[in-house]
Amino acid sequence: MTDWMKDFERQFEIVIEEGAHADFRCFISSEPPGLPLMEIIPESVLQNALKIANEAPKDLKSNIRRAFSKFDESHFVKAQSHKFPEFKALLFGLCMFHALILGRIKFGSQGWSRKYNFNDGDLKICGNVLHNYLSSYDEVPYNDLRYLFGEIMYGGHITDNWDRRTNSTYLEVLIKPAILQGMNITLAPGFRSPPQDKFDRTMYENYVTEKLPPEDPRMFGLHPNAEINYLTNIGEELFNTILSCTGGGGGGGSGGKDEVVKEMIERFLNILPAEFIMLDLNAKANSKGRSPYVVVCLQECERMNTLIFTIRSSLTDLDMGLKGQLNITDDMDALSEKMFFNQ
Repeated sequence: MTDWMKDFERQFEIVIEEGAHADFRCFISSEPPGLPLMEIIPESVLQNALKIANEAPKDLKSNIRRAFSKFDESHFVKAQSHKFPEFKALLFGLCMFHALILGRIKFGSQGWSRKYNFNDGDLKICGNVLHNYLSSYDEVPYNDLRYLFGEIMYGGHITDNWDRRTNSTYLEVLIKPAILQGMNITLAPGFRSPPQDKFDRTMYENYVTEKLPPEDPRMFGLHPNAEINYLTNIGEELFNTILSCTGGGGGGGSGGKDEVVKEMIERFLNILPAEFIMLDLNAKANSKGRSPYVVVCLQECERMNTLIFTIRSSLTDLDMGLKGQLNITDDMDALSEKMFFNQ
């Protein structure tokens, strides 16, 4: 797509320049780039477009409702010919499972050892598997369903054995015969399985909206303090975004960003130590013998000299750039930005 977008960009410019019809609209969709530095859609196209981001919800209630919305009334009509109560109960348990493992992602390494790409396709396929197995067997094959869901469908994303164990444990708690005994199985603290013999699809949706308690890390099987790290990261990300958006135009009471950076450069240069004189150190080492400790010390002194030289030269260049004696480069601009934001 990235190669084709270059052709699209030019064709789009031609269409606009030649005068497009008043009702002409062009819609394009894209997944987010894999890395922050990657670019999929050219900047000129983005600047001339209305942008809409469709992001998955972060809270448990929205995730359950979103998962349940993937199975419309036709799925329930199709299942009415066989084991309808079992289908409703197990489908709701599957949606609960999907929402829980998605919700764990926000807790970072406490939730999963790495960020797994669980998606709606896994959920839909598992829903179809559930329907097919219930229509093919007289008894509900719980072990088969847990294996297919946990080891093949969702487990296909998982590379860590501990994560696989966590995934399987969720299914052992949610996908079991007790889920058919309405209100007798706890799906999450303070949230029980609804009585499937009395509920239709709309009542399931209302039940989630009305009965699901406020979200808590214990719903995911985590310690209550697990949320501290997540909230800290959210706060830092929010304030970093605010800082970057302000641009530092009015920072400081002494004349803005440049004045603040100049003061920092002067302070850093004053406290920066002088470089080691390696000729003197080597002469001293030769006269007293080069033991392993002395060799390591000399190596560290060389590395420290490189670091001190880099700091001094970059600060000096930036100072000259701010004074107009040098052209400001991208590296100098980035250094100034990081210094101003105390990063």
